[in-house]
Amino acid sequence: MLVLTYELNKASLKLIILIKFMSANTLKKCLPCVSVIIACRNAEKWISLAIQSVLKQSFQSFEIIVADDCSTDSSLILIKSFIEKDDRINLISLKKQSGAGAARNAALNIATGRYISFLDADDIWLENKLEVQITFMKQGNHALCFAAYEKINDNGMLIGKVGVPQRVNYRTLLKTCVMGCLTVVYDSQYFGKVEMPLLKKRQDYALWLKLLKKVEFAYGINIPLAQYRIHNNTLSSNKLMAAIYTWKLFHHTEKLPFLPCIYYFSHYSIRGVLRQYFPRLALTLGALQHVE
Repeated sequence: MLVLTYELNKASLKLIILIKFMSANTLKKCLPCVSVIIACRNAEKWISLAIQSVLKQSFQSFEIIVADDCSTDSSLILIKSFIEKDDRINLISLKKQSGAGAARNAALNIATGRYISFLDADDIWLENKLEVQITFMKQGNHALCFAAYEKINDNGMLIGKVGVPQRVNYRTLLKTCVMGCLTVVYDSQYFGKVEMPLLKKRQDYALWLKLLKKVEFAYGINIPLAQYRIHNNTLSSNKLMAAIYTWKLFHHTEKLPFLPCIYYFSHYSIRGVLRQYFPRLALTLGALQHVE
């Protein structure tokens, strides 16, 4: 009788373990592969195009998390209209305006995908973006990936392309941020969920540097997989503000000593001028990459 009881208990234990294993596998299959984080602030003109570009992906195992940073236009109405049609789309509404970094972090907190990706509300992904990157990352066992992208104007017209190197490490990225936020994907299975530092500007650049302290390289795909929108009224002011906040990032966030700050900021400034005004020379010197 004791033996029979033991055998029954043993069988029950095996059954429980099997059920738990099946439940874990079922849950794993149900979870999306990629979490797409979209920060939104008064983007009624663009948000629909951004969401549609994700929904049209050839790779369909994803969730979209839109973090709205207290929009005062019709952005929320547009986002909710997508949610009614597709249950893969989620919305977080921040209680007070907090900036893009805080919005992305709020979305990250509820993300369930293995791979974390980012898209701004005024930018667009090309249809093969996720398929190309996820395949590339899995085949090469890469934890951090970025890609080339196209530049478009307010009307959606193509005005240029930005190529990327094959790979970058922490020190090379300090010289020039070649990782466009709209193209970056990182593997949370390798890094865990890593939040953006809460800076007013350059919080995405700060995150890439943070990740590159945990992995040797970020790997680039020199094929355009997204479209970055350049707004006509913000070009010159953006360049100046980016320079100011890049210095603050080096000095305060990365805590680089003064001389290394000067060294890396000089690289950043000179390469920026070359890329903007002397692209042919920049290509010759390696400050720009040809796009495939």
